[in-house]
Amino acid sequence: MKLADRRTTKYVTEVKRVVFLRGHATNAEILDELRVTYPKLSATTVHRVSQRLYEDGELGRGPKSLDGSVRYDANVDRHDHFMCTMCGQVRDVSIPQACLSIIKCNVEDCSISGPLTVSGVCNSCKKMWREEE
Repeated sequence: MKLADRRTTKYVTEVKRVVFLRGHATNAEILDELRVTYPKLSATTVHRVSQRLYEDGELGRGPKSLDGSVRYDANVDRHDHFMCTMCGQVRDVSIPQACLSIIKCNVEDCSISGPLTVSGVCNSCKKMWREEE
């Protein structure tokens, strides 16, 4: 089926809205948000819609969530990510070319073919961690 032949249902519109609002979202996060308005919405419908939007190039894929779930990305352009190892929050980052060159030198016989994910602890989790000490 050609992209132009695809129907735009309320669920397609709503899944896109949630991902674009959040920047990054798993199917479970999308479902939780949409069930407020559509209590009978199924996980299968959200999965089919998000997968279709990804295949059609309307959503990208980000790094997997801490539990291994696929995470969809509103930004379909090539970019890198920072992911907090404590809360799983993801944000887009631009790693400078100079850094990429240094990384390439250190992997010697390998090449970087896709986006990079830098992991660490976000400021919110750092604050929370300090407060617990």
